[in-house]
Amino acid sequence: MFLSITLIFLLIPLTVEATEKIKINTTDGVELHVTVRGNGIPVLYLHGGPGSGSYWMEVFMGEFFEEHFRMVYLDQRGVGRSGSPSDGNFSLDRFIQDFEEVRKSLAIETWLTMGHSFGGILQTAYANRHPDVISGMMIINGSLDMSESFHSSWCPKASQLLEIPEPLPCLNETEPMFDRWGVLITKLNEKNLMWKMGYSYRESIEIMNKTYRDIENWNPDFSNSFILYDEYMADFRSASALLDMPVLLYYGTRDWMIGPHHYKGVNFPTMMLWPADTGHMPFLENKDDLVRAINAYLDEFGFTNQNRHRF
Repeated sequence: MFLSITLIFLLIPLTVEATEKIKINTTDGVELHVTVRGNGIPVLYLHGGPGSGSYWMEVFMGEFFEEHFRMVYLDQRGVGRSGSPSDGNFSLDRFIQDFEEVRKSLAIETWLTMGHSFGGILQTAYANRHPDVISGMMIINGSLDMSESFHSSWCPKASQLLEIPEPLPCLNETEPMFDRWGVLITKLNEKNLMWKMGYSYRESIEIMNKTYRDIENWNPDFSNSFILYDEYMADFRSASALLDMPVLLYYGTRDWMIGPHHYKGVNFPTMMLWPADTGHMPFLENKDDLVRAINAYLDEFGFTNQNRHRF
């Protein structure tokens, strides 16, 4: 059998109020958790992490998104409420195939994609492979080059917070990057400074962490495996110049996880740049501005929906 979805989804049309939690079985036997909610332009949400899951976006921005869009919240393979592949395949090719299998199983011809953080890489790689099915992209605080984000922003800012003098050990290329990254994360956590990398307020990180506790039996497999795949560390900014669908690039001027200047290397031909006085989690800490940005993007590029909501 190619794909299977719950019978109830096939029989009941979705409305703004309707929510369907669907299990989609991929061609290699992975059960993907998908929540579909809303009525409007189809949008695939690609979460970051790697391995953060889609649930927090449902919680913090669902009310707005679902008035505009038919939101497809996907927990990627090996993440959250989804299963893991028996052969351990977490390759980028397989992720892109998953996205296509989800699209076809929901009978969607074309859709927008929305990605946060690491989701920017997934969006760009997907659009590069299947530009014909993606009518636009909303990249929210997204990285297109994790190595650049680490070297230009993550490492220097963490070192500043930890009062590590130059020359910065995290820039020493004789050690694997993820080892250096892990040392910084450990030290930041020990000093209760980790929140300053991505949040404006200390209490925000606890609000975010609570969303994980809402889900039992969280699957961490991809977050434990993605460092084995060098392909995720490639510079996807070079691919941006070849993609002509309209793109919203929303970035935080205080987002040290991605870097406030990361956008300078991104060259989508049709792009709306939106700088925001925010950290890495605007859907939690700067929601009104994110709403304005998305409304402006929809207006600028002619995406219309009868349920337009204004703040």
